[in-house]
Amino acid sequence: MLFHPMDIFIFIALGISIWAQFRVKGNFNKWAEVPTKTGMTGAQVAREILDENGLYDVPIEVVPGKLSDHYDPMSRVIRLSEDIYYGQSIASVSVASHEVGHAIQHKQSYKALVLRHKIFPIANLASGIAPFLFLGGMLLQQFSLIGIGILFFSAAVAFQLITLPVEFDASKRARNLMLAQGILYSDEERGVKKVLNAAALTYVAATLMAVFELIKFVMIFFQGQEEE
Repeated sequence: MLFHPMDIFIFIALGISIWAQFRVKGNFNKWAEVPTKTGMTGAQVAREILDENGLYDVPIEVVPGKLSDHYDPMSRVIRLSEDIYYGQSIASVSVASHEVGHAIQHKQSYKALVLRHKIFPIANLASGIAPFLFLGGMLLQQFSLIGIGILFFSAAVAFQLITLPVEFDASKRARNLMLAQGILYSDEERGVKKVLNAAALTYVAATLMAVFELIKFVMIFFQGQEEE
């Protein structure tokens, strides 16, 4: 089957994903030109929020790349790209504080984050194996392989779904903490929301695509079962 009805929804999700990527770059570039009123860098903002929340032992490191920023829960370290680490813009402090949000989630054992950490190894392995099972099942018309692939891919989809509340919560924490600590002024909040909401949309698009792909193969599996 070269075309499946669910492919329409997958293409729509792909379109949203591409649009979201443009939004991320557009919003980041726009607000990277707007300096914060405090003049603080991303690294300084991250350090202040970490210390205010008792995370004195969480270091902040510079890493190469564009928007390669992340919180490493294994090493308990925040890694910021040079633009974010040294930047004094709305975009820089938004991204930096978002990563701090993850560190605070870790400290507080935020349930969705804990669950995501637990299933990450399984989801990572499953996402690599599932496509081969789907391909083998389609080529050989062995629907049992597709059924196994569905089980594997379900773990990857579950990971995507759990990621959504983790990312939205980290962004909410970032805004609230900066406002509470006087790092962010109320009239600067709009820019922070623009940057963080655009980034969150990429996760929504990826999740939609994964869900639609899973539904597609579930439909193929049951259709094959009926034909046998």
